[in-house]
Amino acid sequence: MGHDNHLGIDGWVADLVREAPDLAPLTAKILWHCNHSDDTDALLASVLPDIAKAIGGDYLAVAVAKGGRWTILSDSGRPRSLPVDLLAEVLDRDEARRQNNWLAAPLDMRSAVPRLLVAYCGAGRLSDESLAVIQRLVPLCCDALAAVANRHRHDEEQTRRIGRLQAILEITQRWNQNQQMESLLEEMARAATRLLGADRASIFLWDRPNRTLIGRPALGVEDDELRIPDNKGVVGKVVQTGLPLRVDADNTNDDSDQIDRQVDEKLGYQTKTLLCVPLRGSSGELFGAFEILNKHSGSFTAEDEAALVELASHAAVALQNTQDREKLFSVNRQISEQAAQGAQLIGQSPAIQTLRSITQRVAETDLAVLILGENGTGKEVVAKLIHYLSRRRDKPFIAVNCAAIPDTLAESELFGHEKGAFTDAIESRPGKFELAADGTLLLDEIGDLSLGGQANLLRVLEEKVLVRVGGSVPIHTDVRVVAATNQNLAEMVRQKRFREDLYFRLNVVTIELPPLCGRTEDIMLLAEYFLKDFCMKARRQVPKFSAAARRRLETHPWPGNVRELRNLMERLAYLSTENRIEAEQLAFILSPGNHKPLVADVNRPLSEATAQFQEEYIKQTVEQVGGNISQAAARLGLHRSNLYRKMRQLCMTIPV
Repeated sequence: MGHDNHLGIDGWVADLVREAPDLAPLTAKILWHCNHSDDTDALLASVLPDIAKAIGGDYLAVAVAKGGRWTILSDSGRPRSLPVDLLAEVLDRDEARRQNNWLAAPLDMRSAVPRLLVAYCGAGRLSDESLAVIQRLVPLCCDALAAVANRHRHDEEQTRRIGRLQAILEITQRWNQNQQMESLLEEMARAATRLLGADRASIFLWDRPNRTLIGRPALGVEDDELRIPDNKGVVGKVVQTGLPLRVDADNTNDDSDQIDRQVDEKLGYQTKTLLCVPLRGSSGELFGAFEILNKHSGSFTAEDEAALVELASHAAVALQNTQDREKLFSVNRQISEQAAQGAQLIGQSPAIQTLRSITQRVAETDLAVLILGENGTGKEVVAKLIHYLSRRRDKPFIAVNCAAIPDTLAESELFGHEKGAFTDAIESRPGKFELAADGTLLLDEIGDLSLGGQANLLRVLEEKVLVRVGGSVPIHTDVRVVAATNQNLAEMVRQKRFREDLYFRLNVVTIELPPLCGRTEDIMLLAEYFLKDFCMKARRQVPKFSAAARRRLETHPWPGNVRELRNLMERLAYLSTENRIEAEQLAFILSPGNHKPLVADVNRPLSEATAQFQEEYIKQTVEQVGGNISQAAARLGLHRSNLYRKMRQLCMTIPV
């Protein structure tokens, strides 16, 4: 197993990901340590334990022959006597060998003092698979050691290449976990734009029978899908020739006229720079193209082209491994809604800054979290943020709306059922706890779960074991549960509507989200963030708010909180036509014509009119917060007991 025909890190990584995708996480870790280790000793100390674990070994060491004796440079555990005969044979043959409970492989035979990788496995644990794993990893380890040893001599291009390889490996790992074709294509587009600093990207799949190229994602197009003839534009030329193509429309060249300006006009978009490479399957067949548009600075370079070619090769593998690949060429195929944007807490108010700090600290633990807040304040966003900041980020995030589950199906939805467990159970089905295995399960609207469902939930949370409905096999679960509600659970406990023991089990850490009206300084930040996002999807220029419009937004009470603001920005992005938004454009949306006046009859004594105003104002405030008296009192600037007193004085019905 000599290394005379040295492929370099790029070659070994590409081979490893294609031939042994299970080793991708370990490969990424080796590259990470390669990029962050100060010397080869530190690199070996970091990666040897993980390699030993990958091959099922008890001991792994790097040995070198000095002065006729073998010396251990670095190892992963208790020192052992080395098999001298085996090491001598490996040194002579320059290939990996296995003997009894030992195996050894040449690590770097080009150096003046050759090094060997030596592994020991317990009785009965040594296998051909262990030898195969070592043979796959040795070239990468060899190049990683060389990279660290020559770090200071590496030029800027090599540093970028290592960083790019690490990014591609991390991206590929996420792709391999994604089984949904729609979201996979969108992930690929986002990864390409992020990696190459460009505006947009699309993956075009070739429908050969219909001589059509189908591009996804295609923002601003119906069904998020763009269809063009396979002999038209730059993408058509790439699939016809099978060669990459770079175009800079600002310069005069033979390819600049290949840009399809009709598509630009249809999308309301101007293509200035373009890079397109072919997508080839594992056997070399061409089945599409990967296109990226408008680099943020300058034109696309040969290095960008090489990076996209490499990314496209991994994209092709991920696409072919997806079970739904055959559906890509179906005429009736449609893309589901665009994947949700990454969880973010937009705002600079003290409340949001505190929320960010608490969320980050909580995410690093496995503590149960209870998220409280009005409807639309972003409880699910916070739950996602906790998940993606945690060590479970690579595991599933599953959200369940408890209010939408019928009482009779709650146990089946959460814990699954076996075939024949009830009338409609025609097949076995895992529940949400199993689907969220080792990840995070959000139980939204937990206050609407029935008392029976609460009892079953408490048992699973306490024992970490569930049994499917109609089954008898216990299933271990290690799910982190995050609960959310807009109700006052403490009050529900007092009213015997929520189990006290479950309340304390869920309420280890409480995060209370402030209503939007309580953080006025964040309203414009959120409005501009949502408007920019929707305008990008609508392929239009982002309009500006007038001073009057800003004041109108900041003074609106926002009963629907952030969700209401987001929906408003979506309507403005798609329905407004001007480049400036005035207060008049917001008046109808924020104050619809059927708004009921607080005082209907002006021909009344002042005392009666005042009482009517107070009654109607309190009633509308209570309705806006969903009947939560504590929140209504806070909005009115009153203590809860004072609000109750005022309502009794006005002979108002007090919510139970």
